[in-house]
Amino acid sequence: MTSSPRFQPARAAGRQRYRPAEHSGVVFDGGFWQSWTETVRNVTIPTQHKRLEEEGFLEVLDFDKPAGPLVRPIQPSGLSMQHFFDSDFGKWIEAASYTLKVHPNAALEAKIDAIVEKLEKGQMADGYLNSWFIRREPDRRWTNLRDLHEMYSMGHLLEGAVAYYEATGKRRFLDVMIRAVDHIIATFGAEPGKLRGYDAHEEIELALVKLYRVTRDPRHLKLATYFVDERGRMPSYYDEEARKRGESPDDYVYKTYAYSQAHMPVRDQHQVVGHAVRAMYLFSAMADLSHENDDPTLKEACDRLFDNLVGRQLYVTGGLGPSASNEGFTREFDLPNETAYAETCAAVALGFWSHRMAQVDLDSKFTDRLETVLYNGALSGISRDGEHYFYENVLESHGQHRRWKWHYCPCCPTNIARFITSLGQYFYSTDDHQLAVHLYGTNSAELTVGNSFVRLIQETLYPWDGDISLRFAVERPSRFQLRLRIPGWCRQAQISVNGVAVDLDQCVTKGYAAISREWRNGDEVRIGFSMPVERIYAHPAVSEDGGRVALRRGPVVYCIEETDLGGEPQRLRLPASEEISARYDAALLGGATVLEGTALEADITDWQNALYRTAPASLKERPFTAIPYHLWANREPGAMAIWLQEV
Repeated sequence: MTSSPRFQPARAAGRQRYRPAEHSGVVFDGGFWQSWTETVRNVTIPTQHKRLEEEGFLEVLDFDKPAGPLVRPIQPSGLSMQHFFDSDFGKWIEAASYTLKVHPNAALEAKIDAIVEKLEKGQMADGYLNSWFIRREPDRRWTNLRDLHEMYSMGHLLEGAVAYYEATGKRRFLDVMIRAVDHIIATFGAEPGKLRGYDAHEEIELALVKLYRVTRDPRHLKLATYFVDERGRMPSYYDEEARKRGESPDDYVYKTYAYSQAHMPVRDQHQVVGHAVRAMYLFSAMADLSHENDDPTLKEACDRLFDNLVGRQLYVTGGLGPSASNEGFTREFDLPNETAYAETCAAVALGFWSHRMAQVDLDSKFTDRLETVLYNGALSGISRDGEHYFYENVLESHGQHRRWKWHYCPCCPTNIARFITSLGQYFYSTDDHQLAVHLYGTNSAELTVGNSFVRLIQETLYPWDGDISLRFAVERPSRFQLRLRIPGWCRQAQISVNGVAVDLDQCVTKGYAAISREWRNGDEVRIGFSMPVERIYAHPAVSEDGGRVALRRGPVVYCIEETDLGGEPQRLRLPASEEISARYDAALLGGATVLEGTALEADITDWQNALYRTAPASLKERPFTAIPYHLWANREPGAMAIWLQEV
């Protein structure tokens, strides 16, 4: 195979990439994340497998039987959700695998092995693996990369295989997927005789980088590089492909390849466009490849696109993609609240991208976004009981939004599950000389800095409190630099080492405080982040939020629910001078800090049957309680609002 002009076999020199912590080496043994991780392990993983069985997802793997009736009919676009059922149990295997390394479970392994056995049995002799095409349309494989998600599904299976291998050491699934990748390598590329295509739904790219980091096979990295480099090359492969099918490219339902970020080469893109999940998966792969190939042009593109997203297109919750019609972006500053799409998968994928960027460039602007989605726009996608979900994460509701047990297109449940079960890797990173702390929450972590083993015990009530203790246990005195993230929301921070204050004016770079010293057993770092209640205002171009205010404390965004107010929060007016207090409520859904204050409410009692009149509504005082946004819709149904009118 010939090399891409930008491809280098491996990064041999230059700045080291940070290595995320091994997720199984970080144990949430108390605090905020203990109950969430236990719920996902004990409730979410088992019930998701049950749903996959009940809804007919696993039936697609019965390769020795005739294909049954469609569980999800063909849509006007020509796509059935069943085209990518493989991706859903691929993500489920990945999520389940993350739990196995810390909590071995023979019954759970048996469920995974049963799926793997069927996948291996159904795999075609040339390595091709996609249940839809093998069972239903074998002659149509690789004829519609624009619409039918073949490599997207294989990518999620590949991620599942890597996770299962790393958790158990079993190679069977990994070998199945390596054969599938071998088939893709033989089929796609710029070489003569190959198809010069790429999947419209990005995913395989980042999965291939994960595979490469296990196998160190340069062909796996080269394939990922090809798919990213080829994207957006004109004339479009999708036009050529459509004509081969006897279709006109003009009949494409989305009309523009910006939907798949394939409207121009990735390095030329300046605005985040199209389908939100696809974009985040693509940019995650670009961040990985910027390091692996020592390619600053990909890093530069990622920086531009990240700044565009955060500065012009991101909800205050970390949600993204306002439109249901394309599951993605419309125009800059278009951030409607009640019709927000803000898919759970997109928030999770933004977490993936943000974290990858921080491994290449340790900057708190990336980990701030990771934290925002983690405590808000992603976590809102799963209920407190661990078995109900949101696909869309609206910022306002009049009571019409309900959580569901399963969805017509259930990509989000397994995505949030794999995010939470792998949470440990997002808290810490190391290289040969540094240990970076990205997130805060009670846990005990086993880490390696260079040749030194470090056990780090973090104790805190975060995110409800900004006081944090980090205690060190080391095999021998070890000199390295500790990098502590100072959150972007924090206006005042204090750090001390063994009681001696650290001068933050002298040691903070890109939002991380750097402390270099020889660390010994028993050393303790104390951190204090001030956590006042803050009022957040949107850019004036966000027209729907003009004159409105949102409430945030620490990393947590708050909302008001009808069940606490006894009426619709949309009628509230929050005085600009109103003092708002914070109180921990142990009885609220496992415990959470709530905000309390007094607002003004529009009085409708004297309007009778009038729809309009010449005098405005009178206002009366009304006490209110605001709860963390991620906890909404866990109690009685009713209205909800994040943004309130301010007077």
